[in-house]
Amino acid sequence: MVPRSSSTRRLESLDRFEGTLANRVYLSLRCAIVGLRYAPGEVLRKAEVCEALSVSRSPVAAAIARLAADGLVDVHPQAGTYVSRIAMAEIREGAFIREALELAAIEHVARRITDDQLGLLRRNLRIQRVMLDDGDLTGFYEHDAQMHELMLSFTGYRRLGRISESVRAQLDRARQLVLPAPGRLQETYREHEAIVGALEARDAERAKQALRHHLGQLVTMLTTLATREPALFHSDP
Repeated sequence: MVPRSSSTRRLESLDRFEGTLANRVYLSLRCAIVGLRYAPGEVLRKAEVCEALSVSRSPVAAAIARLAADGLVDVHPQAGTYVSRIAMAEIREGAFIREALELAAIEHVARRITDDQLGLLRRNLRIQRVMLDDGDLTGFYEHDAQMHELMLSFTGYRRLGRISESVRAQLDRARQLVLPAPGRLQETYREHEAIVGALEARDAERAKQALRHHLGQLVTMLTTLATREPALFHSDP
């Protein structure tokens, strides 16, 4: 099960974020939900959030409205606000969109990638190795996400990152459920090595195969987890 703690310990300081007060509250809550510091199905108490962040109810209410639009919380009038459970139907749809984008991107990039871009990917891999050796799950996760962002950015198409971001909230939360599984970090790192190796060879087909295998692991592992931990998931219709 996902561990739970007080709001004081799991909400990051608003100083870390930019924008209006409501936007910073939203980002702090979103990070906590996506990072599983709030468990799927857990009640989200506005009063506790207000106290933890030293803000009034107004920016918290605005933030929760945005989180509801993202599909990260469920608001039930007169009953309370709950962190949304993982919906496998949404995960499958998000994974489909992500795969379509990233496979097209890596095919494009493999034939055009520069030595400087390869250098950025190799550096990212070296840091992943350090995070892996240190057992730093959060650090590994951040550099995993950065690697995928780099590959999209290498296409030169600026809107790809925004499109990817639109489906990432649920996928990012799901990925943090499966990364702690025994051996998964090591497997993920080896999959990343295979992707970068194919790009170094400028082999578009091998890069696509390595990436397809890597992306396919999420839905496979979540399907197993949904059987073992049904309370974390919505029942698909």
